[in-house]
Amino acid sequence: MSERARDLAHVSAVELFTAKADDTIDFFVRLMGLSEVRREGNSAYLHCFDDYERFTVKVTERAAAGIGCTWVRCASSEALGRRVEALERAGLSGRWAEGDYGIGRTYLCRDPDDHELGLYFETEWFEPEARARPALKNQADRYPGRGANLRRLDHVNYLAADVGAVGRFAADQLCAQLTEQIVKDDGSPSAIWYHITDKSYDLVWTEDWTGSRGRLHHVAFAADQRDDILKAADVCLDNGIFIETGPHKHAIQQTFFLYVYEPGGNRIELCNAGARLVMAPDWRPISWTAAERAKGQAWGLKTIESFHTHGTPLVPLEAGT
Repeated sequence: MSERARDLAHVSAVELFTAKADDTIDFFVRLMGLSEVRREGNSAYLHCFDDYERFTVKVTERAAAGIGCTWVRCASSEALGRRVEALERAGLSGRWAEGDYGIGRTYLCRDPDDHELGLYFETEWFEPEARARPALKNQADRYPGRGANLRRLDHVNYLAADVGAVGRFAADQLCAQLTEQIVKDDGSPSAIWYHITDKSYDLVWTEDWTGSRGRLHHVAFAADQRDDILKAADVCLDNGIFIETGPHKHAIQQTFFLYVYEPGGNRIELCNAGARLVMAPDWRPISWTAAERAKGQAWGLKTIESFHTHGTPLVPLEAGT
């Protein structure tokens, strides 16, 4: 077994498209506890209170919901160079661009399913306003004390037409490590969980039953405790936010979860920050069969149909056209 190159440090930020920008921003700021730190053009930059970088979510107004760029910080300038070289050697060339807010020069590339990734190293650290500095100097910003009080971005789950292809990309070009997967009866994967940190997963690809490419399944944010997620369910209930499923516990990865649709239609997962860690450098991936997954979640909740069909942007099959 070759040593895994840990060239990627963590998933740092995501861009979400929405046709209801004001409502989406309100959802994240008022109900989820993020703060707005910048407006530029038709985009707003939002920040989770313990994110050390400038922003966590970029909300961009578009005609349809979906995901734009996912930013991934590399471990060093040299690590960034190695990943760019690996991408170009594999014929997956991207392009260099000026970085977004607080982010240095960025290499923009796409996975085999057309999801955009932005790889970078240079970054600006978040600086709170003097009147709003946190009491604890090891925390990036003040605890918001509202809504779900989301601490950080946790992971991104993409929909993909060819899960096997994006899995090979994750392993070979990103040097990510497979931790769990769902395997169909023919032996091919229908969902894959990869990690680049010590968390058990950071990037996920799930089979898109519509055969579409470049769509989002969900973006997940971590709260401190399970109780925060239970409170968030009440917050969403009282504010007319659609609750798709949960609160409950996943069998795969054992995450305590709540899935909601933000007003623009993107699926958002709220999960517990105390997720499992994978410390073994020679981790043996866990495979789940379709029959095992049919048993439902950890405590018996059945997976609802929309979990396999809803993604953004919507496709004609979902939109009812």
